[in-house]
Amino acid sequence: MVFPFKKKRKRLDEFSLKHGVGLVTYNEPNNMISEQFNTIRTNIQFSSIDKQLKSILFTSSAPSEGKSTVSNNVAVSWAKQEEKVVLIDADLRRPTIHKTFDINNQNGISNYLLGNTSLEEIIKKTMVPNLYVIPSGPIPPNPSELLGSKRVEKLFLELQDQFDLLIFDAPPVNSVTDAQVLASKVDGVVLVVPQGLAEKSGVIHAKNALNMVHANLIGAIMNRVSQEKMESYYGTKYGGYYGVTK
Repeated sequence: MVFPFKKKRKRLDEFSLKHGVGLVTYNEPNNMISEQFNTIRTNIQFSSIDKQLKSILFTSSAPSEGKSTVSNNVAVSWAKQEEKVVLIDADLRRPTIHKTFDINNQNGISNYLLGNTSLEEIIKKTMVPNLYVIPSGPIPPNPSELLGSKRVEKLFLELQDQFDLLIFDAPPVNSVTDAQVLASKVDGVVLVVPQGLAEKSGVIHAKNALNMVHANLIGAIMNRVSQEKMESYYGTKYGGYYGVTK
């Protein structure tokens, strides 16, 4: 019941923290799961008719629900469309992007927000053309305060001058207030909901918390969809994915 879910979350959490997340869109671009990420990207692009999305935040209701896997793979998919994309590790408590892209994490967004480094020093190239990343940097004692500081406004302005799209990998909504702080600043928020793992009450609480800060919740992605449950989707070690839906 609840106990197995906790054990599963712990295993997933430990693996991603040590090794990063799988980039199926880069390693296996012709895989069916890669095609699903391409569909998600397209759905996000068409989710806002009147305004082009320049910044998107991915989050979940609880830890180890796949928001980093989704955000990182969507970023790769987007960059392949010849859009200049920057993926920002805004999870200043349990960062993974530096592991996924095998980059140094000594200097990152936490250094910038503290005023200890320039933006140019924390933007890192990746093996994917048009995709750049900003790692978390050293874990600070006050992530919520940093993400709510005036330096964040400057960060947005500077990045939007250099990139077509900003993608934030944020902490879970129900765990800390960090995601709410950032959600009020971005153009759109996507909630990742794993089938068979997320609790309904937790997802509802996360949605209400995002609405409370007037976040533009453009939809949700259901991941880890089993082949038995959804015959039109394919199951692999990454699980299946729905597109973005309200």
